[in-house]
Amino acid sequence: MANKKLKPRQYEILEFIKKFRDIKRYPPAIRDIQSACNLSSTSVVDYNLKILERDGYIKRDKTVSRSIEIVQTDRSDNSIAVLGYIAAGEPLLLPTEDHWGSIEPLEMLDLPKAFLKDYSNAYALKVKGTSMIDALVDDGDIVVIKPVHTVRDGDMVVAWLQRENSVTLKRLFREPDRIKLQPANVNMHPIYVDPENIQVQGKVIAVIRNTE
Repeated sequence: MANKKLKPRQYEILEFIKKFRDIKRYPPAIRDIQSACNLSSTSVVDYNLKILERDGYIKRDKTVSRSIEIVQTDRSDNSIAVLGYIAAGEPLLLPTEDHWGSIEPLEMLDLPKAFLKDYSNAYALKVKGTSMIDALVDDGDIVVIKPVHTVRDGDMVVAWLQRENSVTLKRLFREPDRIKLQPANVNMHPIYVDPENIQVQGKVIAVIRNTE
């Protein structure tokens, strides 16, 4: 059973194999994968296929051409992308939500299928900074984000400050004529912004601790 995190390149290869099989009704050849995934050589393809086979995502018979088989597991649809970094401190320059699709993920993160059944469009970000430490979100942790545009006061959100073109992780509170982005760190001050200058890109639905 597959139980390892996939690196972006391995995830790309696995997804190509799935799509190729769905369309052609037979597995791709090594050179098909090399061409589609822009890999430098067939040996690079074979290296990544060995990892996918070792970790239980595929099966191969090396004596037979086009013998790649996808192993059906409950984990095939519950990987989400860690798309970049989010600042739990001063706002960090990041692409906007509209550009996430063009980013190569830092890694693919496997989560329980039951958890993600209601969050098929969720993504993840790696935290930089300690402004949310009192909310048990530390530097190096990963936050799982549900894309939303409306939130309740007190929600921990990914907030895009449009004029500054920067993104930050804070709790959001509405005040007369302004929005307060509140850190969870007694040593840090809140950020106050014009309501016209902020766009909420998502809210935190889970935190995965950094154990390294």
